[in-house]
Amino acid sequence: MENEVIIKVDHLDKMYKLYSRQRDRVRDALGLGKKQDLYKEHYALKDVSLEVRRGETVGIIGTNGSGKSTILKIITGVLSPTSGDVEINGRISALLELGAGFNMEFTGLENVYLNGTMNGFSEEEIDEKLDAILDFADIGEFVHQQVKTYSSGMFVRLAFALAINIDPEILVVDEALSVGDVFFQNKCYHKFEEFKKEGRTILFVSHDLSSISKYCDRVILLDHGKKMAEGRPKEIIDMYKKVLVNQTTSAMSGSERVGKDGKLQGSLNRNVKDGLWKSYMTLNPSNDTYGSGLAEIEDFCLIDNSGNMTNTVIKGDTCSVKVKVRFHADISEPIIAVSIKNRMGVEITGTNTMFEKLSTGECKDGDEMTAVFTQRMMLQGGDYLISLGLVGYREGSFTVYHRLYDIFNVQVISSKDTVGYYDMDSEVQLFKNGEEI
Repeated sequence: MENEVIIKVDHLDKMYKLYSRQRDRVRDALGLGKKQDLYKEHYALKDVSLEVRRGETVGIIGTNGSGKSTILKIITGVLSPTSGDVEINGRISALLELGAGFNMEFTGLENVYLNGTMNGFSEEEIDEKLDAILDFADIGEFVHQQVKTYSSGMFVRLAFALAINIDPEILVVDEALSVGDVFFQNKCYHKFEEFKKEGRTILFVSHDLSSISKYCDRVILLDHGKKMAEGRPKEIIDMYKKVLVNQTTSAMSGSERVGKDGKLQGSLNRNVKDGLWKSYMTLNPSNDTYGSGLAEIEDFCLIDNSGNMTNTVIKGDTCSVKVKVRFHADISEPIIAVSIKNRMGVEITGTNTMFEKLSTGECKDGDEMTAVFTQRMMLQGGDYLISLGLVGYREGSFTVYHRLYDIFNVQVISSKDTVGYYDMDSEVQLFKNGEEI
């Protein structure tokens, strides 16, 4: 039973017809004209095969448009495939898009009974589960209000409470959990742990790579509708980081294929543009940039411990922020700075060449200088914003030569978080009856 395949997807295709004009859609429906003149074929999924075994927690990751949500909808029966087969061996419960399966005009309570009936339960069976559903949802008297009046947080609470309390053998979850507040998300992930201990199967899509790393036994990477690879979370997350900065091709060459062990075989084709380091990074389009113009921050990047330029770092790994500056005037002892904020704009930490007691000396017009700030990443899992600065004292006055506020983000992937912003990285010993355990 342990190695029983509970979900099998075999050579799955999902093709959509893209019409330039509405009349072409009508002509196609009537069988008039040649298909190449009427529409373009877009494959959301192309020849995707995968297996999920009973008791596994499997994550699916990929960029937007890679086919993640499409494959979940086909597995749960919301969409039909263009070709290929899907086999499900167990009761499946899904939490996909907000509102799926809910009637907006019904109250929350009425939707509980509606969804329970759709999942094959009698009214008496739903009655038995009702207290558990309402306790987990914890939306109080709002359960008697029409769901069209709900906030997105209340909506996802009720939807998730329903999904996990119908005794599913397979739980399928899309990004919907990101809508709830942090306490509800914590509650849901505790339920994930319970499900894993009970030997149930979880299949979920998330952009939260920390959750993927922490909860998944195996991860599948999709890119442009194709399965690139599958394997252990760290290996696949590292590959995904390269996909994010176009360091792998979206379509594998003939020398690359997924082996029987689920790993990518062959060499990766590089598809990296020559030029500035920052071209490899995902940048903030609305960053705040200003300065005197006497010197400028010309280039920058974040480098992980594998030497990749990336916006993603594994907690505990060593990483570097690399900053290149160019001078347009003679400047004495310029200060190069880097700082990190959380998503709420609270400055967490930072340093600069002055704090680090590094003299930058006398810089001439046209000179170039590069600073590399290397550190062990011990921030808790989550998203942070990086700011860069080039400042100094000119003729006795503090001068901002160039400052880039919140210029790029860094996502810290963590399988263990502690209290607060920063991990103390403690080593803990336990003693029982005088003996270390």
